[in-house]
Amino acid sequence: MRRIDLPQVAALEAAAQAFPWRERHFADSLAAGHHAWVLRQGAACLGFSLAMHVADEAHLLNLAVAPAMQRQGLGARLLRHALRDAAAADMRRMYLEARASNRRAHTLYRAFGFREIGLRKAYYPNGDDREDALVFCADLDGGKE
Repeated sequence: MRRIDLPQVAALEAAAQAFPWRERHFADSLAAGHHAWVLRQGAACLGFSLAMHVADEAHLLNLAVAPAMQRQGLGARLLRHALRDAAAADMRRMYLEARASNRRAHTLYRAFGFREIGLRKAYYPNGDDREDALVFCADLDGGKE
Protein backbone atom coordinates (compact mmCIF):
# COMPACT_ATOMS: atom_id res chain seq x y z
CA MET A 1 0.00 0.00 0.00
CA ARG A 2 1.27 3.45 -0.93
CA ARG A 3 -0.11 6.95 -0.37
CA ILE A 4 -1.42 6.95 -3.93
CA ASP A 5 -3.60 3.93 -3.03
CA LEU A 6 -5.30 5.62 -0.08
CA PRO A 7 -8.35 7.08 -1.86
CA GLN A 8 -9.22 3.64 -3.29
CA VAL A 9 -8.46 1.88 -0.01
CA ALA A 10 -10.63 4.32 1.96
CA ALA A 11 -13.46 3.95 -0.58
CA LEU A 12 -13.30 0.16 -0.33
CA GLU A 13 -13.27 0.39 3.48
CA ALA A 14 -16.34 2.68 3.39
CA ALA A 15 -18.17 0.19 1.16
CA ALA A 16 -17.22 -2.82 3.30
CA GLN A 17 -17.59 -1.46 6.86
CA ALA A 18 -20.46 0.20 8.68
CA PHE A 19 -17.96 2.26 10.72
CA PRO A 20 -14.97 2.64 8.40
CA TRP A 21 -11.50 3.98 8.95
CA ARG A 22 -10.94 7.30 7.24
CA GLU A 23 -8.19 7.96 4.71
CA ARG A 24 -6.15 9.75 7.39
CA HIS A 25 -6.13 6.59 9.53
CA PHE A 26 -4.53 4.67 6.67
CA ALA A 27 -2.08 7.53 6.07
CA ASP A 28 -1.10 7.47 9.75
CA SER A 29 -0.49 3.71 9.56
CA LEU A 30 1.70 4.09 6.50
CA ALA A 31 3.65 6.89 8.19
CA ALA A 32 4.15 4.62 11.23
CA GLY A 33 5.68 1.95 9.01
CA HIS A 34 2.92 -0.62 9.41
CA HIS A 35 2.88 -3.54 6.98
CA ALA A 36 0.18 -2.63 4.48
CA TRP A 37 -0.79 -4.51 1.34
CA VAL A 38 -3.28 -3.96 -1.46
CA LEU A 39 -4.74 -6.77 -3.56
CA ARG A 40 -5.36 -5.50 -7.09
CA GLN A 41 -6.84 -6.69 -10.33
CA GLY A 42 -5.53 -4.27 -12.89
CA ALA A 43 -6.19 -0.79 -11.50
CA ALA A 44 -9.00 -1.98 -9.21
CA CYS A 45 -8.39 -2.36 -5.48
CA LEU A 46 -10.07 -5.64 -4.44
CA GLY A 47 -8.89 -5.72 -0.84
CA PHE A 48 -6.21 -4.78 1.62
CA SER A 49 -4.57 -5.79 4.87
CA LEU A 50 -2.75 -3.75 7.46
CA ALA A 51 -0.63 -5.09 10.33
CA MET A 52 1.54 -3.55 13.01
CA HIS A 53 4.73 -5.36 14.07
CA VAL A 54 6.03 -4.62 17.57
CA ALA A 55 8.87 -6.56 19.20
CA ASP A 56 7.99 -10.17 18.29
CA GLU A 57 4.22 -9.75 17.91
CA ALA A 58 2.06 -8.68 15.00
CA HIS A 59 -1.38 -7.14 15.31
CA LEU A 60 -3.70 -7.34 12.32
CA LEU A 61 -5.26 -3.89 12.41
CA ASN A 62 -7.55 -4.08 9.40
CA LEU A 63 -8.43 -6.42 6.55
CA ALA A 64 -11.21 -5.86 4.05
CA VAL A 65 -12.40 -7.12 0.67
CA ALA A 66 -14.65 -5.21 -1.72
CA PRO A 67 -18.25 -6.32 -1.10
CA ALA A 68 -18.73 -7.49 -4.71
CA MET A 69 -15.61 -9.67 -4.43
CA GLN A 70 -16.32 -11.30 -1.06
CA ARG A 71 -16.69 -15.06 -0.63
CA GLN A 72 -14.14 -15.76 -3.38
CA GLY A 73 -11.13 -16.51 -1.20
CA LEU A 74 -9.59 -13.05 -1.34
CA GLY A 75 -9.81 -12.50 2.42
CA ALA A 76 -8.01 -15.81 2.91
CA ARG A 77 -5.37 -14.74 0.42
CA LEU A 78 -4.80 -11.44 2.23
CA LEU A 79 -4.70 -13.13 5.63
CA ARG A 80 -2.26 -15.80 4.40
CA HIS A 81 0.01 -13.05 3.09
CA ALA A 82 -0.16 -11.08 6.36
CA LEU A 83 0.73 -14.22 8.32
CA ARG A 84 3.64 -15.08 6.03
CA ASP A 85 4.90 -11.51 6.15
CA ALA A 86 4.78 -11.53 9.96
CA ALA A 87 6.54 -14.90 10.17
CA ALA A 88 9.24 -13.71 7.76
CA ALA A 89 9.79 -10.72 10.06
CA ASP A 90 10.36 -13.13 12.98
CA MET A 91 7.06 -12.40 14.68
CA ARG A 92 6.02 -15.15 17.10
CA ARG A 93 2.29 -14.39 17.26
CA MET A 94 -0.40 -12.45 15.49
CA TYR A 95 -3.33 -10.90 17.32
CA LEU A 96 -6.53 -9.40 16.01
CA GLU A 97 -9.98 -8.28 17.10
CA ALA A 98 -13.22 -9.09 15.30
CA ARG A 99 -16.75 -7.94 15.97
CA ALA A 100 -18.58 -10.49 18.10
CA SER A 101 -21.30 -10.61 15.42
CA ASN A 102 -18.91 -11.23 12.49
CA ARG A 103 -19.23 -15.01 12.29
CA ARG A 104 -17.76 -15.18 8.75
CA ALA A 105 -14.56 -13.54 10.01
CA HIS A 106 -14.40 -15.88 13.01
CA THR A 107 -14.65 -18.88 10.67
CA LEU A 108 -11.86 -17.52 8.46
CA TYR A 109 -9.56 -16.78 11.37
CA ARG A 110 -10.09 -20.18 12.98
CA ALA A 111 -9.32 -21.86 9.64
CA PHE A 112 -5.90 -20.18 9.80
CA GLY A 113 -5.14 -21.39 13.32
CA PHE A 114 -6.37 -18.42 15.31
CA ARG A 115 -7.91 -19.19 18.67
CA GLU A 116 -10.18 -16.97 20.71
CA ILE A 117 -8.31 -15.68 23.75
CA GLY A 118 -10.42 -12.85 25.10
CA LEU A 119 -13.20 -10.33 24.87
CA ARG A 120 -13.05 -6.55 24.67
CA LYS A 121 -16.34 -5.17 25.96
CA ALA A 122 -17.94 -2.32 23.97
CA TYR A 123 -14.89 -2.13 21.65
CA TYR A 124 -16.54 -1.25 18.32
CA PRO A 125 -18.99 1.55 17.51
CA ASN A 126 -22.42 0.25 16.58
CA GLY A 127 -24.78 3.15 15.93
CA ASP A 128 -25.84 4.61 19.26
CA ASP A 129 -24.41 1.55 21.03
CA ARG A 130 -21.12 -0.36 21.19
CA GLU A 131 -20.31 -3.94 20.17
CA ASP A 132 -17.95 -6.37 21.86
CA ALA A 133 -14.85 -7.64 20.10
CA LEU A 134 -13.48 -11.14 20.28
CA VAL A 135 -9.69 -11.24 20.56
CA PHE A 136 -7.89 -13.92 18.56
CA CYS A 137 -4.27 -15.07 18.53
CA ALA A 138 -2.28 -17.36 16.24
CA ASP A 139 1.23 -18.69 16.81
CA LEU A 140 3.65 -18.13 13.93
CA ASP A 141 6.86 -19.78 12.81
CA GLY A 142 8.80 -16.53 13.15
CA GLY A 143 11.56 -16.38 15.69
CA LYS A 144 11.91 -20.16 16.13
CA GLU A 145 15.42 -21.47 16.52
